[in-house]
Amino acid sequence: MTDVPVACNFDCGGGCSLLANVSDGKLTQLSDNPAAGKYHKACVRGLQQARVQAAEDRLTKPLIRTGPRGSGEFREASWDEALDYVADNLREIKIKHGMETVLYLGGSGGPRGSLHNPKRLTQRFLNMCGGYIERKDSYSTAATAFATPYVLGTNRAGNDAGSFEDSKLILLWGANIVDNRFGSELEARILEARARGVKVVAIEPRKTRTVKTLGTDWLPVYPGTDPALMLAVLYVMIMEELVDREYIERYCYGFEALELHVLGEDDGIPKTPEWAESISGTPREKIEWLARLYGKTKPTALIPGLSIQRTIGGEEAIRLSIALQAATGNVGVQGGSSGAITANSLPGPRVGAIDTLDNPLNLKVNIYTWPDMVLEGKKGGYPADVKAIINVGGNYLNQGSDIQKNIRAFEQAEFTMCIDRFLTSTARYCDVVLPSTTFLERNDIVAGGGNYVLYSNKVLDPPDGTKNDYEIYCELAERFGFGKEYSENKTEEEWLNEFIENSEIADPEEFKRTGIHWGKDQKRVAFREFISDPTINQLNTPSGKIQISSDAYALTGGTPTPTSRPLALKEKYPLRLITPKSRYHIHSQNYNIPWFNERERNGIWINPIDAKERGIKDMEKIKIYTPQGSIVTEAYVTEDIIRGVVCLYEGAWIDLKEGVDYGGSANILTSTVPSLPSHGSRTHSVLVQVEKI
Repeated sequence: MTDVPVACNFDCGGGCSLLANVSDGKLTQLSDNPAAGKYHKACVRGLQQARVQAAEDRLTKPLIRTGPRGSGEFREASWDEALDYVADNLREIKIKHGMETVLYLGGSGGPRGSLHNPKRLTQRFLNMCGGYIERKDSYSTAATAFATPYVLGTNRAGNDAGSFEDSKLILLWGANIVDNRFGSELEARILEARARGVKVVAIEPRKTRTVKTLGTDWLPVYPGTDPALMLAVLYVMIMEELVDREYIERYCYGFEALELHVLGEDDGIPKTPEWAESISGTPREKIEWLARLYGKTKPTALIPGLSIQRTIGGEEAIRLSIALQAATGNVGVQGGSSGAITANSLPGPRVGAIDTLDNPLNLKVNIYTWPDMVLEGKKGGYPADVKAIINVGGNYLNQGSDIQKNIRAFEQAEFTMCIDRFLTSTARYCDVVLPSTTFLERNDIVAGGGNYVLYSNKVLDPPDGTKNDYEIYCELAERFGFGKEYSENKTEEEWLNEFIENSEIADPEEFKRTGIHWGKDQKRVAFREFISDPTINQLNTPSGKIQISSDAYALTGGTPTPTSRPLALKEKYPLRLITPKSRYHIHSQNYNIPWFNERERNGIWINPIDAKERGIKDMEKIKIYTPQGSIVTEAYVTEDIIRGVVCLYEGAWIDLKEGVDYGGSANILTSTVPSLPSHGSRTHSVLVQVEKI
C-alpha cells in the first residue's frame, strides 16, 4: 500500500492531516500530508499512533463485570451476549425509572468525525430511546463559552492561523501552543513571525516549551491572577494615552465604566502595576514594559489559552482579554484578534454529519457537577435521580474533578456501561465494556483545525472482536426495535457519500485522494464586517457594539464591568497548583503506552526555593494534598516554574491505595466547586501543600 491520507481524530485542538504507510497489514509510519502545505505540522501524539495500535492491552473482546466495581474483574463475552446485556439493563431502567434517569457522559474519543463521532452517535441512539440527561458545556471551555457572547455576541470569535502573517506583536497569554494544539498551523506560523522580527511575548507561570521555542520574552504570573495583570496593563495604557479613543468611541460600549474601575474611581483602588504585582507576582517594571509595547504596536494578536479561564474568575480573564484588544483597536483587523479563544472557533467548510435528532427531555447538568447530581439527585435540588450512566469515549473517573467523588457516583448508579479501546480507570467501574476501533480502522470525514475539512481513509482492519461505534449502536437499535430508523439502511460508505454530496466539496474523488479540502479564505479574522461598517453589521449584543460593560451579564450573578477575583491563599495550603496538558498525551490517552511516558517526567514541578524550605531534593518521594485527596509521587525541582506555584500534568491514570493515589492523577486533588457564574472548571485554582515523605 502506498501512503494514504488519514485524519488524526483527537480532542487536542489539532485536526491534522496525515499519511499512513501500511506494510503486510501493519502500520509502518505516519507522516505529515504534503497536500496540507508547509505550515501544517502534526504532533508527536498523532505521528506515533502506531504504538497505540500495537498496544498489548488493547481490548478485543466485550467484557462483563464479575467482581466489585473498580476491581478490574471481568469475563469475556460474545458481542451478542454483551449487547443483550446492555439492552436488557437499559430497557429495565427505562421501564422502572424512565429515560430521565439516564446520564450520558461523552469524551474525546473521536470528536471530529462526521459519522464515527461518539457523541453524535450516542445522542442519536438515546434520543430514539426517549431522551437522556445532557451535559452542559465542557471541562475545557465553559467559562469562555459563557462569557464571550455577552461581550461579542457570539463564540465565533477566532482567527485563521494565516492571519498572523500580518501581526506585528503576538501575545501568548497562557497559551502553551507547542504542547497543546491550537490548530495544526499555528506553531509554524508564529515561528515564521518570530523569524521576521515579530516579538512574541509569553505570559505563563512556568517556562514551557512554548516560552523556550517561540517566545522572545517571558512574563511570569501566578495562575488565576491574569485579570489583575490585564487591569494594570490597561491602567498604564490609559495613563500614557496609549488606548485608541477613536476606535473605542466607534466600536465599543461601556468602556467608560471599565476605565473608572481601572482608575479606582468606583472602589478606591487604582489598578496600578504596583497593585497588580502584589497579586500576580509579575514585576511592576515588566507590566509597564508590556503595556507600552502593546499600546505602541499594531496590529497585535492576543492569543489567550484555555488555561486562563480554567480558574476561579476565569470569566473575567476572557472579558478583559477582549477588552484589551478593543481598547487598543485590534478586534476585527487583519493581524489582530478578538482576544477571545482563537482556535477552532470559526466554521470550517460546509459538510454533512449524522443527525443527533432532538432530545425530547429538557434535562441538563453542568459538566463540572455531574457527580453531585448522581449522588444528591432531586433531594439535592437537581432535576433528576440518575440510575444509569452511559460513558462513551471518555475517562471521567480520571479526568473529572474530584475523582473519589466521581467513583462514589459510579458506585451508586444501578447500571454503568462504556465504549472504549482500553480498560481505563472509568471502564473498571462499568458493568459492561464494549471495545471500539481507532480512526485508522474506519473511513470518515473529519473536521480540521482551521478552514479545511479532512478525509480519513481506512488503512487497517480492526482487530477481531472490536466494532466501531456506528456498528455498536446499529445493533443496539435493532434490539430496541428502531434499527432501520437509526441506520436509515445506510452503510458507512453511503453515509459519507451523502455528507459529501450535501457539502461545498466539488470533487469528491480528489477530496478522498488528497485527504483535504480547503476553504476559500485562509486568513479570516472574526468581526471584519463589523469593523468595516458597525451600523450595518451590528454585533448581537444589546448595544450592537463590543459590550465591555454588560447589565445582562450582571443578571447572571457577575459584575457588569470585568474585574479581578483572585483566589486567596490559605495558611494550610500555601502553594498554587496548575494542571496543564502534557506534550505526549491527549488528556488520559497514551498514559498506558510506555513509550510516551518515558519522554516526560510526571512528578511535581517545584521551584528550588519552595523545595529547600520543605527539605525536598530532586527525584525524592513527596506528598501533595488538598482537602479532596493526596498523591505520592516524585519531586521535579526546577527553576522553570516560579516560586509559590507547583505543577502536575493532568491525565495520569489513578492508582488508588487506601485513599492515596500513587499514579499521579491530578484530579485526585481538585474539587467540583466551579467558577461562577459560568459553572466552569477551576483546575488552575487549586491550593495545595507539598511535604517530603
